[in-house]
Amino acid sequence: MSSPRPESQPEQQQTPPGTLGQMDPKPDHGEESYRGSGKLIGKRAVITGGDSGIGRAVAIAFAREGADVLIAYLDEHEDARETAKYVEDAGRKCVLVPGDLADRAHQETIIPKAVEELGGIDILVNNAAFQMSHESLDEITDDEWDHTVALNLTAMFTLIRDAVPHMQPGASIINSSSVNSDNPSPTLAPYAMTKAGIANFTASMAQLLGEKGIRANSVAPGPVWTPLIPSTMPPEKVAAFGGDTPLGRAAQPAELAPVYVLLASDESSYVSGARVAVTGGRPIL
Repeated sequence: MSSPRPESQPEQQQTPPGTLGQMDPKPDHGEESYRGSGKLIGKRAVITGGDSGIGRAVAIAFAREGADVLIAYLDEHEDARETAKYVEDAGRKCVLVPGDLADRAHQETIIPKAVEELGGIDILVNNAAFQMSHESLDEITDDEWDHTVALNLTAMFTLIRDAVPHMQPGASIINSSSVNSDNPSPTLAPYAMTKAGIANFTASMAQLLGEKGIRANSVAPGPVWTPLIPSTMPPEKVAAFGGDTPLGRAAQPAELAPVYVLLASDESSYVSGARVAVTGGRPIL
């Protein structure tokens, strides 16, 4: 594992959902550091939001562990193609599926595409999400509320429901929750609400799907340096992002990937219903 990047970042701003090319400093997704050891050989994974951030780090790690990958993303085509190159350089297949995961019709195309292109599905990572910072409740429009729920919650539900009939015992569902699930930031209220819902729904799935041999877990990241940050927060908050954690900095996406690999692999065959904190020291309940 490479040493962490600098502990702060300058003020900066992008339009949502943000791209890697405009970020300063560039995030570390493990491009140069992650080394696989065969934990996921022969497995087939779907990762939403896999073009950048945590999703890219997970895609790189999964591929280097031996998995083929389908990446669902919005429209950040250059970032997605770059992620695909890392997957393919690891000798694995990568399928790119652009489109708005807040659209129910598009949600319903993802799993059939994975089955068609990969031959099945063993791992589902629901990671795509939307957030926006607001200082007042009046700033949150109905459209933004509906979009946040559709992308963060409904897409997760749809993909899980569609994937389960194609999953065999030993399959793994991993949902990206957040430290905001029980330590909500008041300026990220809609996002925090959905992240609590993700944690709760995952716990239900672990119990509901256990008899099928399908495991369900969630990961609760703290602050992570991804394009979502400069595209959804004011510049002064971007500069301070992560500085209030006990470790004093935001995480790099590469620091999240090993947890997803563990939860996807057979090494965690008795881990289901867990919520794993990767928060830089902030406790979760």
